[in-house]
Amino acid sequence: MKRRTFLNQLTSASALALSPVTASQAATSLFNYAGADDLMKHKIADVSYTEVQLKWPRFVGKNARRDIHGYGPKVTVCMLTTDQGAKGWGQPNGRRNDEVITYVKGKRVAELFQPAQGVTDTKALAFDVPLHDLAGVILNKPVYQSMGRKKPILTKCYSGMIYFDELEPKEGKVGTLANGFDKILEECKHDYDMGYRQFKLKIGRGNMWMDKSAGLQRDIEVTKLVAKTFPNCDILVDGNDGFTPDSMIAYVKGIGDIPLFWIEEPFAETVADYRKLRDWLTANKVKTLLADGEYDPDQKLLRELETQKLIDVHITDIMGYGFTPWRKIMPELQKMGIQASPHAFGELLKTYYTAHLTGALGNTVTIEGVPCTSDDIDFGDYKLVGGQLVPSSAPGFGMKLLKTV
Repeated sequence: MKRRTFLNQLTSASALALSPVTASQAATSLFNYAGADDLMKHKIADVSYTEVQLKWPRFVGKNARRDIHGYGPKVTVCMLTTDQGAKGWGQPNGRRNDEVITYVKGKRVAELFQPAQGVTDTKALAFDVPLHDLAGVILNKPVYQSMGRKKPILTKCYSGMIYFDELEPKEGKVGTLANGFDKILEECKHDYDMGYRQFKLKIGRGNMWMDKSAGLQRDIEVTKLVAKTFPNCDILVDGNDGFTPDSMIAYVKGIGDIPLFWIEEPFAETVADYRKLRDWLTANKVKTLLADGEYDPDQKLLRELETQKLIDVHITDIMGYGFTPWRKIMPELQKMGIQASPHAFGELLKTYYTAHLTGALGNTVTIEGVPCTSDDIDFGDYKLVGGQLVPSSAPGFGMKLLKTV
């Protein structure tokens, strides 16, 4: 996601999600639930940042719009420490801002955050996830419980790391022949053994990397091969805006009777293009979900597409939109009959944040999974059971930062 887009989106989401709450109002409302006095007792004493290295289990190649992704990103995280010694951490929204840091220091946690709502002060949205984690630590509850759900709603979780890796040279042998289809099956088997029962296949090879006709045929062949090899798994496909309505229809025709759990971002979203695709799917009795809103999202256009039932799943990024704004929009989507699946690719942290969001609120058709390790993080006791992601029951998000901040 473009940084300018990210910041603009966060600002607009904040305006929609939050109404001004004074310190006295926050303090008063907090006393309406057990543990409120604990949040009042804690003041933010320190705000610190560091970077953590996330490691994907394998090299990740191209998609329809972007070249090789590599082995995993470095991610900035933020630690909040209170005067009582409680610590909460997570990914911040946006870049470090010393003015905002100065603003939150000395504030009581209750002045910035309420479990029933999330962040209540727009100036503190930079610390949305860390505040959720901190409140959970102080209250000794996992985030989904602090949001009011005793037992989490469990949701399917898909592997989002099946890229165009058959096009890449064999690892460590530049100039040799490409990996071939065996590489795709090897990656699916790896993720299957981890507990995933849904695979999201990147498609759109003809957008940049192959002749359009040959790329489309390759997309079809890969889909058929994975479906045949893993018949008990759901297939999701992601075009990364690499198709037109006509070429996406040709792809769906090409895979025949293989069921697709969803089609994600087939093309840059417009009402006319989605209407054409939806009408064809309906006329040909093809049952699949249409998911959009991850890349450079226009929330007003997404709402129009959702209102007209042209897309089924809202997938704006969990951090790009914000955890608290997502809490606000989820019930609105549910009233409209639109499901959610916040984008989380690249960073397992985002997958686990989403597990708590959806664990509390539901209305999520599946969660984007990112197989990942890190020497800098203890990811806690999250686990895949029967293809569903079970969030940690430890306080906050249940993860520990091992790297010194």
